[in-house]
Amino acid sequence: MRAIKNIFVGFLVSFIGSIPLGYLNVIGYEIFSKLGIYNLFQFLSGVICIEMFVVYFTLVFATPLVNNKKLMKTIDVFAVFFLLILSYSFYASANNSVGNQSVLKKYMSYSPFLIGVLLNCINFLQLPFWTGWNLYLLNGKFISLGRKYKFFYVGGTIIGTFIGMLSLILLLDSVSSQSFRFSQYIIPVCIPLFFVIMSVVQMVKVYRKYYKKRSL
Repeated sequence: MRAIKNIFVGFLVSFIGSIPLGYLNVIGYEIFSKLGIYNLFQFLSGVICIEMFVVYFTLVFATPLVNNKKLMKTIDVFAVFFLLILSYSFYASANNSVGNQSVLKKYMSYSPFLIGVLLNCINFLQLPFWTGWNLYLLNGKFISLGRKYKFFYVGGTIIGTFIGMLSLILLLDSVSSQSFRFSQYIIPVCIPLFFVIMSVVQMVKVYRKYYKKRSL
């Protein structure tokens, strides 16, 4: 029973966490639209390969990570610049392209699996996300860590991420295919704007978390 509970909780948290439109989902959408479903599965496999280790180690070291205030602050601040760099890269690539040149052209010499591994390795936002969730679940006794139960939880999270990302990517493709005029603006306008908004939201979080109390 505890194994099933761990799988369900891990799946639920990961599925919900993967639904918001992040840069991995955006790149996954482009891989699907340019290279097809088989290459998308390879990309998602690379993503969950890294997430498996991230979830496991943040589960084991959740408390020490949260107590390292300097590390968490560095990650949060870096995330602002990371999102702005992503915004510019999509904007510049779209405006410098000829015809339907893909943003992924520079990655074409690598397999989608390696692209997923590489991009999730630099997805620093997952560290505070999983650290916070794992602490909450452990403190609330929603999951069990005894014996091999932690592996059921990790298994649930990677299944949730895979299905959540796949669902959102297919939804994005369905929406864009139904409106060609809208799809023309996804890469050069919508995606860069989305990352700018995300960076602003991250700035607000950093201010409230680290600087608001000092200014009062």
